[in-house]
Amino acid sequence: MLVDDSKFMRELLKKFLSTKHTIVGEADDGTVAVEKYEECKPDVVLMDIVMPHMDGIAATRQIMRSHPDAKIIMCTSVGQEKKVKAAIEAGAVGYITKPFQGPNVLKEIESVL
Repeated sequence: MLVDDSKFMRELLKKFLSTKHTIVGEADDGTVAVEKYEECKPDVVLMDIVMPHMDGIAATRQIMRSHPDAKIIMCTSVGQEKKVKAAIEAGAVGYITKPFQGPNVLKEIESVL
């Protein structure tokens, strides 16, 4: 599942993932991500940290409360180390940095699966 408030970023991630993985859901903010997770039960979530309404850290925390085995990889911009640390503490299992590189995205997904 892809969670990012930028449609461009979601499309870019789809391009990287489409050869090896199926995208079962998308969300453009944390609130929708929590709802979609319940609906889709994805194997892995790529979750942006900075989003409107509910950020990725709060969404991760909420998903992990109900699904402690969820595999959430945070997507963040370079220089957001404090937010990455908070996301890991909330339950995220990894992170990738923007700008994305296709092989790095796939490698991180494979490592958590």
